[in-house]
Amino acid sequence: MSKHVAVLMGGWSAEREVSLRSGKACSDAAERAGYRVSRVDVGRDIASVLKTLNPDAALNVLHGRPGEDGTLQGLLEILGIPYSHSGVMASAVAMQKDVAKVLMAAAGVPVPHGKVVSRREAGLAHALPRPYVIKPIAEGSSVGVFVVTEQHEHPPQELTRDDWAFGEQVLVESYIPGKELTCAVIGDRALDVIEIVAATQFYDFEAKYAPGGSKHILPAPILPFVYQETRRLALKAHHALGCRGVTRADFRYDDQATGTEGLVCLEVNTQPGMTETSLVPELAIHAGLTFEELVRWMVEDASLNR
Repeated sequence: MSKHVAVLMGGWSAEREVSLRSGKACSDAAERAGYRVSRVDVGRDIASVLKTLNPDAALNVLHGRPGEDGTLQGLLEILGIPYSHSGVMASAVAMQKDVAKVLMAAAGVPVPHGKVVSRREAGLAHALPRPYVIKPIAEGSSVGVFVVTEQHEHPPQELTRDDWAFGEQVLVESYIPGKELTCAVIGDRALDVIEIVAATQFYDFEAKYAPGGSKHILPAPILPFVYQETRRLALKAHHALGCRGVTRADFRYDDQATGTEGLVCLEVNTQPGMTETSLVPELAIHAGLTFEELVRWMVEDASLNR
């Protein structure tokens, strides 16, 4: 009797479309791996849908709320359905970038200097010396992110608009020049490091998901000791937040700084993209794990009390 897996995708966050693509890729791979798959576009009725389906495991490939913030994890715990990725606490904490930074810093993971301000405040006056970055506290996929450079006399006016959709508080951080690096963790193992070279100044939504929007260099062309330090910090950040399963840590590395001083962790993604062009599948393949094997690993890793 093959295991019945519910692949949870879609949802209602700003990242719905990407999640649907991740969900399709994972569902197809799970079917090839021999599982019985139910494809679930998560709506507000998800509790009754899951009750009816009664799957053996849930593969959670939602990005953003409710799949990434701990609420869906709590529901799965209540329904007693083993699930993939991080549990309630780690998901909630990692999603709140300001809280995650405090925990990572306490564990010895370097994070960028920054502060939380109201969006209107950030829209009226520069909250930090330029250049700096403004990002919503709890959105992913670079949604609602601004890089404010010396050329910008005024802060982004979008922040003061009535239809601003990304929360009343924003995180303002010093801009770190240099390379964009990312490293995945699977279970208790840090994989390799990719350098992302965006076609634009910033690895934004288009660069992440449009073909040719960015170039991935694997392994990242950095000094060996910086490479190993990136892997060590990715695993340390994963543990500091209490993550489980698969995560991806994003870094900036100022290669003009001495040694590893220029390396900082921006965030840990507890629900990283799982499309064919996504970073984690690419890192898994480099480590000798096919996409199908990666999906099988996530399904078999599913549990409760994560």
